[in-house]
Amino acid sequence: MTDALHPRHASRPSHVLPIALPIGLLVTVLGSLWALSETPAAIEAVLPPAPAIAAQLPGVALEGRVAADPCSEPTVIEALGAGDSEAAIAGFGGGGAFRDAVVSGNAPCISLSDPEHPWVVVNKARPLDPVDHVPGALAGVSVPSTTSSNSMRADTAAALDAMGTALRDAGAGALGVNNGYRSYDLQMRNYRGYVNSSGQAGADASSARPGHSEHQTGLAVDVVSCSGGCGGIEAFGGTQEAIWIAENAWRYGFIVRYEDGETAVTGYIPEPWHLRYIGPALAAAYHEGGYHSLEDFFGLPAAPDYDH
Repeated sequence: MTDALHPRHASRPSHVLPIALPIGLLVTVLGSLWALSETPAAIEAVLPPAPAIAAQLPGVALEGRVAADPCSEPTVIEALGAGDSEAAIAGFGGGGAFRDAVVSGNAPCISLSDPEHPWVVVNKARPLDPVDHVPGALAGVSVPSTTSSNSMRADTAAALDAMGTALRDAGAGALGVNNGYRSYDLQMRNYRGYVNSSGQAGADASSARPGHSEHQTGLAVDVVSCSGGCGGIEAFGGTQEAIWIAENAWRYGFIVRYEDGETAVTGYIPEPWHLRYIGPALAAAYHEGGYHSLEDFFGLPAAPDYDH
């Protein structure tokens, strides 16, 4: 009896189909891969454009450059050992590079508390160390003096004499000295005099306490106008000498330490007569950077008051 579902002469199932399908699929895949490898431009063409914001993002730095250690430079080591402050600054790459290294913490060999160097910072929050510090050799000046306190560090004295000569040659009058170096004991007597005449608050606004005075470093000088006779320090502001000093003192390594409008930072009323020697390289960087206080220049906190 013939099976109705499978007639005798019906063809048998083919054994080729299961083999042909995998081979055909393989050929198709290989052809696709070949086409992809030959047409990269076509792939790029269909990629969506990058969002506009992506073009504004900064690139990713894959490698960081390690900053040089200026304190390891032989020229810096040698200059510091010899006490040559200007040569040490030059070893850093100049006044601006020196300042940047100090502010960024990349100058561990430099102390802003070292009174032997012109970069020392003394204010109401930063007393001298030691508090009774006495600078090395002092020198007199050739410009007129109105008190017996007319000596200062040799580098400061030489710079002041050169500045006085330049001021005179420029037809800007004549420069004189009221006060240069003051010892710890002299500053104590000076400060007590202000307290007796103006009270504690008044004294602190215009006179440094002993151990906190720039005059004790030998790097500070109070100047006066000596056109037609030397006047007092209070009369210096507004004179032709004061105007010339404000514009040119940096050329000789000086800055006007207590400027108008900086009392909240320095702690002192404006004193156009109070000059501070920091050396030519740093004074140039100070001037070019538009700074108005040593605190800002070296990235230090304001020091309007004593902490005790």
